[in-house]
Amino acid sequence: MSSTVTTPGGPSPAAPAPAAAAPTQDVVRHWTTPVALAVLTAVSLVVFALNASGASATFRISTDADAVQIPDVVAATVPVGWAVTALLAALTVMAFLQVRRTGTVNGWVPAAFAALFVMGFLVWVVGAANTTTVFLTGLIAGSVTLAIPLIFGSMAGVLSERSGVVNIAIEGQLLAGAFTAAVTGSVTGSVWAGLIAAIVAGVLVSVLLAVFAIRYLVNQIIVGVVLNVLVAGLTSFLFSTVLSANSSLFNSPPHFPNLRIPLLADIPIIGPILFDQTLLGYGMYVIVILLYIGLFHTKWGLRVRAVGEHPKAADTVGINVIRTRYTNVLLGGAIAGMGGAFFTLVSASSFSKEMTAGQGFIALAAVIFGRWNPLGAFFAALLFGFTTNMQYVLAILGTPVPSQFMAMLPYLVTILVVAGLVGRSRAPAANGSPYVKE
Repeated sequence: MSSTVTTPGGPSPAAPAPAAAAPTQDVVRHWTTPVALAVLTAVSLVVFALNASGASATFRISTDADAVQIPDVVAATVPVGWAVTALLAALTVMAFLQVRRTGTVNGWVPAAFAALFVMGFLVWVVGAANTTTVFLTGLIAGSVTLAIPLIFGSMAGVLSERSGVVNIAIEGQLLAGAFTAAVTGSVTGSVWAGLIAAIVAGVLVSVLLAVFAIRYLVNQIIVGVVLNVLVAGLTSFLFSTVLSANSSLFNSPPHFPNLRIPLLADIPIIGPILFDQTLLGYGMYVIVILLYIGLFHTKWGLRVRAVGEHPKAADTVGINVIRTRYTNVLLGGAIAGMGGAFFTLVSASSFSKEMTAGQGFIALAAVIFGRWNPLGAFFAALLFGFTTNMQYVLAILGTPVPSQFMAMLPYLVTILVVAGLVGRSRAPAANGSPYVKE
């Protein structure tokens, strides 16, 4: 019922009541990323700009055998150092403004910052080295090769954690795959038998993870750590007692040959990287693409993500939460086992103690850096592979950077990523939470 007020001119509607003030919403600002970018910009100013050698760095792209010849790229250290520092400063200011306005930093800002920082570092360190020419295509190709097991491991992590199971056991899955591939391949003389054995070994480690974490509700992180220690101890014992005693029989596996695709492999820069790989190298690309399409463009992927975000709601609409988690953990173990096979069937000639050297944990960091997205984890693993390869390449060049620093570089980058310096990452809401059907 509306009220009226009598006036000399007749009744008129009452004045409307003042509208309620809209509730204010506090914006939570995360300053970690812009502060980290500011520190790295200061490093760039001091190292790349003020302490540039004044020489030029030459990056070779083509070899004499390439069908298409691309001239070398020559970069003067001083102007490049100042230009990179200026661009990094601009990105840092942009990050501060974005946090002040929205509370977070857009993902492309730290990505562009990382690319520029790496470019400035390469120009600075190559210009200061005794040898001022670096084969850039070889550096990138070597980085991709070193990243292959990381990519397999990170895909295993994405699969498990998207369904709500934390997979700390990636290291153990990789190591088990490497060991069984070496032994089975050596005994049978078949790379295919070695690959199948590696997949089975990865699945067996995942079975233990799934049973204890899903069936018996044991803390998933503790189970993963225990499995890593178990596999490391078991493979080290068998290596010392069995493989070392008769390496020709048990530790001399065959290798997958490179399958070079004619014409495509002759494309400058990307040709040797994409089209001159082993079967596992090509399989890596296929798995990344299939997982991305499957998780984000199929009903199966929707169900998996629903289980990882809100298992009770998923159960309410008829999704079998327990079965989905079991399936994803076991499938992830199979993929990680393939990554382990890469160590002994492609990159090395034999198995050695703890040869994965913590790469399972780096793969887990790639999952976090990639924000639980197959494509993001893929590029994050490439970054880690690049940092690993740089320590070998720059050590050969005789750079002024201490070898100890270069050896710890991949792990330093991993710590920075896990610490959240690349931006805020949100895991699936139910990740690590056991589910009990009521």
